[in-house]
Amino acid sequence: MAESKRQLLSIGVFFIIIVVVILLVAANVISWWLVVPVILILAGVWTLALAAMRNSSPQKYGRGAFSTLSFGLLLIAVGGAWYLFTYSWLYSLALILLVLAAIAIAAALKRN
Repeated sequence: MAESKRQLLSIGVFFIIIVVVILLVAANVISWWLVVPVILILAGVWTLALAAMRNSSPQKYGRGAFSTLSFGLLLIAVGGAWYLFTYSWLYSLALILLVLAAIAIAAALKRN
């Protein structure tokens, strides 16, 4: 899949994420202060899907699948930490450190 098609696909998915979040707020499933964390989490999930697509068809000089996967995990962690901050900042810190540790371990064990 060409990079321009992936970008167009990502724009479409981002609009769908916005629609889903608006519907969640309208249905009173989430409150307004959770809009940005939910967007971050859903964008992170989409980034993981992009990493899977990159892994199936890598480009010669493009960003690697591992890099895209790491960015997706960080987006999910930031969104989750933002949500957990309402309970305690220690939970947020623990989540961020857990994801960073997992990425560091995966990078150390990764074969080139």
